[in-house]
Amino acid sequence: MAIFGSRRFLSRSFWSLSPHPLRVCIVGSGPAGFYTAEKMLKAHQGSQVDIIDRLPTPYGLVRSGVAPDHPETKNVINQVSRVAQNGGCSFLGNIALGSSVSLAELRELYHVVVLAYGAESDRVLGIPGEDLKGVHSAREFVWWYNGHPDGRNLNPDLKSTDTAVILGQGNVALDVARILLRPTSELATTDIASYALTALEQSFIRKVYMVGRRGPVQAACTAKELREVLGIKDLCIHIKEADLKITPTDVAAVAGPSEPSSGRRELHFVFYRQPARFLESFDKMGYVSGVHLEKTALKGTGPGKQIAVGTGQSEDLSCGIVLKSIGYKSVPVDGLPFDNPKGVVPNIKGRVLSDNSGDPTLLENGLYVCGWLKRGPTGIIGTNLYCAEETVASVSEDLEHGVLASTASLPKPGRDGLLQILDNRNVRVVQFSAWERIDEEEKRLGSLRNKPREKLTTWEELLKAASE
Repeated sequence: MAIFGSRRFLSRSFWSLSPHPLRVCIVGSGPAGFYTAEKMLKAHQGSQVDIIDRLPTPYGLVRSGVAPDHPETKNVINQVSRVAQNGGCSFLGNIALGSSVSLAELRELYHVVVLAYGAESDRVLGIPGEDLKGVHSAREFVWWYNGHPDGRNLNPDLKSTDTAVILGQGNVALDVARILLRPTSELATTDIASYALTALEQSFIRKVYMVGRRGPVQAACTAKELREVLGIKDLCIHIKEADLKITPTDVAAVAGPSEPSSGRRELHFVFYRQPARFLESFDKMGYVSGVHLEKTALKGTGPGKQIAVGTGQSEDLSCGIVLKSIGYKSVPVDGLPFDNPKGVVPNIKGRVLSDNSGDPTLLENGLYVCGWLKRGPTGIIGTNLYCAEETVASVSEDLEHGVLASTASLPKPGRDGLLQILDNRNVRVVQFSAWERIDEEEKRLGSLRNKPREKLTTWEELLKAASE
């Protein structure tokens, strides 16, 4: 096993004060994982906390999910990186739960295992044509333009059509629309992946339709995100007057000119529509050519209780690319109880339950969850702070009440045992000091292009930089 940046493992004096420290493993190095580590270190001084991640890079969706033109949102990295530099904490990257090491093995190695690996898959619509070429998830597209090594080869076709349809009207949908429509001169000074910038510079996309099942009042996006997309230079916004149900004067104020000037880009908000099936192109078999939409109406009373139901009326919307922004979904691993319909691990305040019954006596002792795996893909980055506080409070209560065996009566090998297993399997471990080398190289490459960083976007590049 190659341990990139192994010098931190040489200093063990901190732990000589505690021969049997509480050993904690957190799977996932996004905000949920780092906040959990921070709270654990404060609540249990002298504990040894290891954060592992399948990627060689930390920070999860802060790195691969936050839009490149939102650099201020990434400032949270400065806070969480201090956690990794704490003497009681280690970041260990390039470790895949399930293949590099099993969940059962982690539970044997550590007193406490907290799963915080988020949501790396997508919900599906389950409608005809969903497998046509040109139909992508918004997550895949976001990973692509953010330089995630697993999104590097998406290669969305932005040249064969001038129209894109985004299904969904949340903040991720707005991010995607903004990246498609924003002048590339404004994106050129961000940390967007260089191959994505080139593709967007050559893009023929001029019209983007954002389709939602409900009305403008129920749209899931925040006012801040909406104001930002409405402020894009030379962008014509279209909203059907009937969908707004407000005065024509208000429509003009919100929507701007109804007819765009030549070459101007357009964003169309389409409300009260749901996809029924994807249409296949007659000219290019196997490729999407549009979306068959069913009109909807709201049923129910009271704020937040209205649902969209189909009316039987329909219409077609032509396009050459579709991006489904209908929600992320977590994935299970062997040995982990999982609620498939909800896409979460059954839990009570972060304590993992053995099944979906909700019976509080059926606890998986020593196993906890935090973040999207715990509550579903909802909330902002800061939501994970409160989520972590609740999970760590549950850990503390379980230790106090003897639910978890004491460290003195049941010492665990923790990091040393994990590294031994990984060594036997020839897994290349990337620790935090090796990530810092990746970070330095990306910033160096970025400075050559007047960018904050030029992301390394393949596993080979990342591991090479880590080892230098």
